[in-house]
Formats: sequence, structure tokens, C-alpha cells
Amino acid sequence: MTDTIELKGPRLNEPAPDFKALTTDGEKTLADYKGKWLILFSHPADFTPVCTTEFIAFAKRQDDFKAKGVELLGLSIDSHYSHIAWVLSIKEKFGVEIGFPIIADLNMKVANAYGMIQPGASDTAAVRATFIIDPNGVLRAMVYYPMNAGRSVDEIYRLVEALQTADANKCAMPENWKPGDPVIVPTPGTVAAAEARASEGYDTKDWYFSTRTL
Repeated sequence: MTDTIELKGPRLNEPAPDFKALTTDGEKTLADYKGKWLILFSHPADFTPVCTTEFIAFAKRQDDFKAKGVELLGLSIDSHYSHIAWVLSIKEKFGVEIGFPIIADLNMKVANAYGMIQPGASDTAAVRATFIIDPNGVLRAMVYYPMNAGRSVDEIYRLVEALQTADANKCAMPENWKPGDPVIVPTPGTVAAAEARASEGYDTKDWYFSTRTL
């Protein structure tokens, strides 16, 4: 008998864990974002330097995300009033307005549901976890960063663009794909389809590797 491995926490291409939580913009639930893409991201603590740079970066790209139908939602294991004070501090000291809500998760309910607590890093603070959830509430991507290295908001934006483009065009995306780059055509699933691939008009290097422009 083979042993089975039980994976804890959220899993890709399955419904994202539901939540109901107090935020700096009132109570929010996962259902509030139905029909939109959602980026749910955690940070270790308010009033810390690396987290401040990340929130400023997200705020500066918020309009770009909105143009793609994407909402932003932050989270840390801090109090509601700590979040409010931090948002006001960022506006005063850096001249940047945080226009997206932040979940206050003192009981760690949302953080635990999403696997944001990594005991190897901390038992009481969320790591830099980012979750991309599609309009149907399905978890499409997860990205984890350590406590001492800030994440790339530009890469998260690129990842959302890649996912949306792949969905719309039934294709896959090569390394570091950006709009305008060729996309990967799905690999043939039969011998007959593989033999026919070279004559289908794609840029084909081998039967399993073909690209096209959109």
C-alpha cells in the first residue's frame, strides 16, 4: 500500500478558502470579489520598512491592476487601528495613498486558511504570500517570499496579465512572457496530431514546441 501525502492549505486550481474579515474599508468576504480577479497578499507587520515599500509599490500600480479587472486586498496579523495608523503614516511620510483595504487578522483565521503562517519563519507573523484568485473564486497562483526580501509587484502584475491572456487564447506562456511576445501552442495529444503540427502554420521547432503571435 502506497502512502498518500496530505497537502495542507490552499491548492492551485481549487476554490480559494472563503473568508469574512474586518478591513480598513469595512467588512469584506471572498464573495464580494466574485466576477473580478483578486490579489490577496500578506505582510509580516505594519510599520516595518520592507512592508512599507511593498505597499507603496502596490498603491502606485493600483490603477494598472484595476484596468485589468483586478482588486487588491492586503493582510497582516495586526489590529484594525494599527492598519489605519500605518495607512495614514504612509500618506503623511511618503505622500502615497493606500487605496485598497487591509484585513486585520489578529486571530490568524485567514492567515492559517491560506497557509500564510510558515513556522520556519515565524509562528506569529505572516510571510510575504501572494494569492491570485480568478473571477470564479478559483486560486490560480501562489507566490511566497521570505521575511527579509520584498516581492516584485511588477512580476505579480505580469503574472496576472499572463494568466488572463492564457485563459482568453487557450495557450501557455513562455518564460518572462510580456504582451506582444509569442505564446506557446498546446502540445499535440496524439501521434497523428504531432505529425500534422509542422503543417499547421505555427513557428514550430519540434512537434512538442510551437509558438504563435496573438
